[in-house]
Amino acid sequence: MKKQRTQKSQNGNWIKKAPVSITITDKDGTIVDMNEKAIKSFAKDARGENLLSCHNEESKEKIKALFDKKNINAYTIEKNGVKKLVYQFPWYEDDEFGGYVEFSIELPDNLPHFIRK
Repeated sequence: MKKQRTQKSQNGNWIKKAPVSITITDKDGTIVDMNEKAIKSFAKDARGENLLSCHNEESKEKIKALFDKKNINAYTIEKNGVKKLVYQFPWYEDDEFGGYVEFSIELPDNLPHFIRK
């Protein structure tokens, strides 16, 4: 019988220090949690703000459609010479839509790409 490993990170504190930006909203688009990198990226703690108040008109329409359809949304961007992968996905609690989680991951210039068989 295998002995189970005890994990010190079970309480989720590792998320606060993760090297990726993590932002979580409720079902209405209000930011309910951010890790340290997300707070630093937005230059302030945006908890309590609605996503619609933080974006331009074109982005607002995309956000509204995303919340209506509850799909995964993934894309890459480049800003100030930094490339990022943005991955947004809905979260659920007891099968009820709870909101969205966004991971924003900085990509190195020499990011390898592998094709596996």
